[in-house]
Amino acid sequence: MIQAIDRAMHIIQILISNPHKREWGITELAEQTDLAVSTIHRLLSSLMEHGLVMQNPGTKYYRVGFLWMQIGLQVLDSIDFRTAARPIMENLAMDVEESIYLNIQDGSHGITIEIVDSPQKVRIAETLGTRIPLTIGAPNKAILSFLKEDERDQIFNKQELPVEKREELRLQIAEITSAGYAISEGERTKGTASVSAPVFGYADKVLASVSINAPSFRFTKDRLPLLIEKVKYAAQEISLKIGKFH
Repeated sequence: MIQAIDRAMHIIQILISNPHKREWGITELAEQTDLAVSTIHRLLSSLMEHGLVMQNPGTKYYRVGFLWMQIGLQVLDSIDFRTAARPIMENLAMDVEESIYLNIQDGSHGITIEIVDSPQKVRIAETLGTRIPLTIGAPNKAILSFLKEDERDQIFNKQELPVEKREELRLQIAEITSAGYAISEGERTKGTASVSAPVFGYADKVLASVSINAPSFRFTKDRLPLLIEKVKYAAQEISLKIGKFH
């Protein structure tokens, strides 16, 4: 039984190994696995019965079945952002010694769903569940900037933003999407600063943002490049952990 499972999974790995080759012939699979054609045929028949492999009726070649998509989407839905992100946030907080937030979109607002506090005595204090308009602050703008344009326009309309403010935000969004991170200083609370990067999921959909938050006096020009590098790397780690594909 274990040998059959190992062989079946080897076939699946081959079928998904090359994004430019979606279908494989039975002889090709036999060559790749060093198994007899009859063995490959038997394994493929079983995989097809369970929806894990499908055959092109025209070419008779094989490819992965749609059941994998169903399984993958269910796994993605079951992932707890906070559980997945927490260890990475803790490492980041220890590394930069500042407070780390995880934000997600909640309609036209951003909401803080996880916090790792800075070990320093002077630090930014935030409360879990805090809701702030997506147009304010680096953590929220890192999400806003990677939404679809029509969704951003809906948010602007809901917040009844004047034309001048919309144009200002669009310029900021262009800079953020180009750089891959957002920076803010004193937008919500005077004397505070933040640098944030987006967290992506399946199909490069923005799902959240992770941010480094500190008193403005610790956001020096000399230190900022390092903070940007660290937060972008943490965001990438979380993205891969919750389902973003390479």
